[in-house]
Amino acid sequence: MRVAVVSVGDELLVGDTVNTNAAWLGRRLTARGASVERVTAVPDRVADIARVVNEYHAEYDAVIVTGGLGPTHDDRTIEGVAAAVGRDVEPNAEVLEWLTTEGGYAEGDLDAGTTELPAGARPLHNVEGVAPGCVVERIYVLPGVPREMEGMFEQVADEFEGQRQHVRQVVVDEPESTLVERFTRLQERFDVKVGSYPGDHVRVKIQAIDAAEVEAAVAWLRERVDEAEGNDEAEIEDDAADKDDEDEGSDLG
Repeated sequence: MRVAVVSVGDELLVGDTVNTNAAWLGRRLTARGASVERVTAVPDRVADIARVVNEYHAEYDAVIVTGGLGPTHDDRTIEGVAAAVGRDVEPNAEVLEWLTTEGGYAEGDLDAGTTELPAGARPLHNVEGVAPGCVVERIYVLPGVPREMEGMFEQVADEFEGQRQHVRQVVVDEPESTLVERFTRLQERFDVKVGSYPGDHVRVKIQAIDAAEVEAAVAWLRERVDEAEGNDEAEIEDDAADKDDEDEGSDLG
């Protein structure tokens, strides 16, 4: 399953807010076997949201849009997503019922626009906040507040699936530039993807659908590199996505 993530918010583009939502979604989706192939940040402008969502909707199996939900002047995501799929925005009766029963709000206390979604969308209720999300034509619209986004994603997590990757790590005490030839030989010999991430040491990430192929590749590499001391146990990373990984590096293959 090929997935694109669209993060909405001027604050992301100017650096006021770090896009932790995209990183979290990448880990969770990868853990389920989905392949995240695009992460794009767009401003709080309806035209930009609509254009990018429309393009990705045509290209990918699913699009996840985060941020820009609610009734304030800069919450433009619902309008943009509706425009992307050619639908009107209208009050959603199911959202209103949930907010006034399960959510504990009186209808008169809700700001104008709170219950509006693209026509015909499936609501996603916000158990951690107020602004609802929704699903419309394989586009999943989630809040930008991390706690709210994570809780809402779990409501639809089972709708994202694919072949899960088996992942192992080898931590190498050599300069990354000296490893290039060995990485080439590794990929010629084994059907695996290799990523290298330099820091105090070089963290080499090896992954594939076939667990036996991964183990064989790891064994081959460990015989040909100088491993960092004290990293024998830390090198194991099972199914990739449950570990926090904010390092930057290069992917090979």
